Amino acid sequence: QVHLVESGGGLVQAGGSLRLSCAASGSIGSISAMGWYRQAPGKQRELVASIVTGGSTNYADSVKGRFTISRDNAKNILYLQMNSLKPEDTAVYYCNAGIRLLWGDRSTQYWGQGTQVTVSS
Repeated sequence: QVHLVESGGGLVQAGGSLRLSCAASGSIGSISAMGWYRQAPGKQRELVASIVTGGSTNYADSVKGRFTISRDNAKNILYLQMNSLKPEDTAVYYCNAGIRLLWGDRSTQYWGQGTQVTVSS
């Protein structure tokens, strides 16, 4: 099977920075789009940023200019560099990836377990 493991979350003051990582492992044939989502208490999960294999990216308006998504295709690792953090960025951040298994013929969405990001004012 496949596992997505996030790391890099934590507590930071407003204006600070954090870098999230998501490592994909298992019987991976190929990975298409990857993305970061977040869910704050009492709110729906929302897309933060996404990136396709070729490198094209997409960002939520609320994080444009502050967050940068990137991926290492050779190592199957997804990153999210978060700068100028605000209290409203506080949420559990989840990694998502479309993965085709080694023996599979179609892509399936996989999710990580989430990592907490807390920004204090």
